[in-house]
This record gives sequence, structure tokens and C-alpha cells, in this order.
Amino acid sequence: MSNAPLLSLLLTVIEGSATLAFALSGMLEAARKRLDAVGVCIVTGLAAFGGGTLRDILLDRRPFFWVAHSEWLWALLALCMGAMAFLRARHFAPTERAMQWPDALGLGLFSASGTQLALEQDLPGIVAVLMGVITATFGGVLRDIVCNEIPSALRDHRPYAICAFAGGWVLVLARYAGVDPGWALLAAAATATGLRGLALKTGFTLPRWSSGSDAA
Repeated sequence: MSNAPLLSLLLTVIEGSATLAFALSGMLEAARKRLDAVGVCIVTGLAAFGGGTLRDILLDRRPFFWVAHSEWLWALLALCMGAMAFLRARHFAPTERAMQWPDALGLGLFSASGTQLALEQDLPGIVAVLMGVITATFGGVLRDIVCNEIPSALRDHRPYAICAFAGGWVLVLARYAGVDPGWALLAAAATATGLRGLALKTGFTLPRWSSGSDAA
């Protein structure tokens, strides 16, 4: 995976998979909120493309990743239409927990791709990792805000952005250690997704903010 064409292909596959994973999480959240067809498509699009678009703006990348791969827009529309028909036919009630697993997959994939794209511009490690975090989290934040929710990344107290942060550093350190870029990319994605999945499975939470008034 060390040559540039294979790495570029792997990066495209990861970005596409992350986009679909976040699209699914957005679609489930929109269905859970009982939005109409237009609302479902908008929330799904924000979840899928929000983080990558902000990353591309900050990195001054043109065209935006979803413009360069416009077929993803058709895939997103097909996902929305097909999923809504399936949910209606099966009378399946989406839950917040069902949304969290595709969200965890998208988190890991986008954290790795965002960090890699920043490293390709020779940005410092900490900047590249933060670009990965932005790519991985901003779409979910937009999804929750539009659905009138405090973003789950901020309210459920389980590690979220921290998982993306850890995955980004795996990629940076692997690059400095001379690990094959393709394997480093996969290891970073697996780390972030694995940590988030572990937090969901075990219910591990971060310390909550407390003040003197809480004890009173």
C-alpha cells in the first residue's frame, strides 16, 4: 500500500465508507425524530458531508470532497429513499443506540482520513490530528443541532472526540515510525472506532463537570 495510487484509492474508499456510515446515522436520527422526506435528506446530508466540508474549507481544498465524488450524492439519496421505505414496511422504530454504531464507524474512518489529508499538506502533527477530529465530529454535531438535540458528542459523557484524537495520533506516530501509510491509515481508523465501540459497550464515561453548588 506504500505507493501513491494505492494510498489515494484507499483514502477514497475510507472517505466513501465514512460518508455512508454517517449518512446512516443521520438518517436514523431523522427517522427517530419523525421528520418528513426533505428533513431526512437534509439531516442525512449534514451528517455525511458536514465534517469533511469544514475540513476542506480549513485546508483550502477544492473541489470539496463531495463535489469531486458527486456519485456519493446519488448514493445518499438512494440510501434515504430505500431506508425510509424499509422502515415503513417493517414498522421498525429507530433508537438512539442504533444510530451510535454507524456513527462510531464513521468517527474512526473520518478521523483517519482527515488526519492523512492534513499530513499530505505537511502540517504539524497536532494540527493534522485536530483536522481529523473536526472531520470526524462536525457532521454529527450539525445532525444533532438540526434535530434540536445537544450534540451527543458533548452530552453522553462517553469518549467521542477523544477517540478521534487518539486515532489521529496513531496515524501521526506510525508515519514518523516509518510504517506503511496504508496500514497506518487502517490502524488509525480501527483505533478510533474501537475505542468508541468499547466505550459504548462498557458504558465508560468521562468525569462530569461539577461545582460547589452541585453538592449543596
